[in-house]
Amino acid sequence: MTEPAAPTTSTTGTNTNPSPPASDQQRQRPKPQKQNQPRQNQGGNGHSNNSRGKGGTKPRGLERDTPEVRLSKTLSWILRHRASSEGIVMRKDGFVKVDDILRNGRIQSLGLTLDQLKDIVQADSKQRYTLVHERSDGTSVASSAVAGDGAGEGVWLIRANQGHSISTVKVEMKPILSLDDIPSKLAVHGTTREAWDSIQKQGLSKMMRNHIHLAQGVGGDNVISGMRRSSQILVFVNVQKALDAGIKFELSDNGVVLTGGDEKGFLRPQFFDRVEDAKTRQALAGWEGRGAIDNKAVAMGSTVS
Repeated sequence: MTEPAAPTTSTTGTNTNPSPPASDQQRQRPKPQKQNQPRQNQGGNGHSNNSRGKGGTKPRGLERDTPEVRLSKTLSWILRHRASSEGIVMRKDGFVKVDDILRNGRIQSLGLTLDQLKDIVQADSKQRYTLVHERSDGTSVASSAVAGDGAGEGVWLIRANQGHSISTVKVEMKPILSLDDIPSKLAVHGTTREAWDSIQKQGLSKMMRNHIHLAQGVGGDNVISGMRRSSQILVFVNVQKALDAGIKFELSDNGVVLTGGDEKGFLRPQFFDRVEDAKTRQALAGWEGRGAIDNKAVAMGSTVS
């Protein structure tokens, strides 16, 4: 039997692998590789020579927020939580160089200048920040006391007064040894109804921060720094009872009462004095404590955020 002839390939026939159209060829071309840029060396002072730092360029906050709000959110986010990841060296006392802040990509996108930063710190009703000019001899002068533009020898430094989640930061605080060390004699935490469900069982938690924040009041004309305005539940703390049980408290520069809680980072419900509805100022059932808190005293206190 004669075997069938093997198929032949024509050199003039149709190509079984036709070339794609030019437009497809262009799509398939490999993208040109970016040349590797040399890494910026770290300076001898531990600060990056990269003028834009390590972080991104998108500021914090929502698109609908004003530039001022986004700047405030970005600044506090960096100083409280993300200095290292943004390529900014932070001292153990929480201070960073203002030059490093102004070179940060997120801050640069908002166009912040030193003069504007001075105005922000001075006008901040919650006194979130401390801005100082550290002279070459190591002494520091508050920004409000620096004459002229402060362009002489030395460096500008800024820090958040509280709210850090960076465990290595040890901002100097005033120890609270008795209730008398709290100007308003009050310590209150504002929270939501949803959060209260767990708080009433396990207590207040410092969560990812270094401290639990307590306000010296719930608002009023003299509010300095405090709880969120959206707070629905007010938890008044019996500071003296907690102190007697070995819980440590401190007072920040802007009047915030801070505590690390117990060994697990909790301030337990046994130290709650009274719990109120923030809107009606009526006590929650079972949490009446020692009676109503004087509204005048509460309004004179400072609050935390």
